[in-house]
Amino acid sequence: MNQLQLEPRLKRLKLGGMLQTLELRLDQAHQEKLGHLEFLGLMLEDEIQRRASKALTRRIGRARFEEAQSLSDFDFAFNPKIPASQIRDLATCGFIERRESVLLVGPVGVGKTHIAQAIGHAACMQGRAVLFDKTARVLSDLGAGHLDATWERRLRRYLAPDLLILDDFGLRAFSERQGEDLYELISERVRRGSTIVTSNRPPSEWYALFPNPVLAEGALDRLINAAHHVTLEGKSFRPRQRPDAKERSADVIAAQAAENEPVRIATTRSTERARITAPGSKREAKTATT
Repeated sequence: MNQLQLEPRLKRLKLGGMLQTLELRLDQAHQEKLGHLEFLGLMLEDEIQRRASKALTRRIGRARFEEAQSLSDFDFAFNPKIPASQIRDLATCGFIERRESVLLVGPVGVGKTHIAQAIGHAACMQGRAVLFDKTARVLSDLGAGHLDATWERRLRRYLAPDLLILDDFGLRAFSERQGEDLYELISERVRRGSTIVTSNRPPSEWYALFPNPVLAEGALDRLINAAHHVTLEGKSFRPRQRPDAKERSADVIAAQAAENEPVRIATTRSTERARITAPGSKREAKTATT
């Protein structure tokens, strides 16, 4: 049987991906004198890797991340107070296995969304279902469900993933309906899976955002007491991301160099004079002879 005869059979068995590496593996088998079982093992491993890669791409697509982020892209040295070891530990995703949650709290620009997405990406790598969204968009979506009788179906979408990431939680006070929707969402998710919440406000300020204090207590008591608290402190990364940031940095360096040039010249001349007139120098010896 030749390759042309093999192709339709592989596709019929939904193994068409093997055709991508078939020629390469045939050459390898010939050069290394591989046995039939070794050759088959290589082909099957290629297919397994191909399917795993496609599945990962689908999971990342369904997660709806704003950007493809990883912890290797995060500059922990920029803000030394950020708890790097705690964040790296969370990125192992053991908390998802235990159905725990994570609260990432800190001022604007310190990297809360980056870290949340990086942990979410790590979860996708482990084969877990993840969904990322802004809290305001989730509440808007659930609110629309009350108008067209699709609320329960919409809620199930946020309950289904192993990890739900609610970004920018508590930017403004919630309406009565939003408070009720959050209570239902949080109460169900605590039982079913893990949630990452990012917020500029500390959890102690979240209670006042709910119009109904009873719902606030019921929802937040479940979330806050079943979560890892990560406080991020430091200055904002965003000024470094401005389009003219590199250009401005070069200008600052040039300006500082120009500013320091007279001082450098004066220092050099002073050092040279000291060297020339130092005891034992040639100039000193010549002066003494004269």
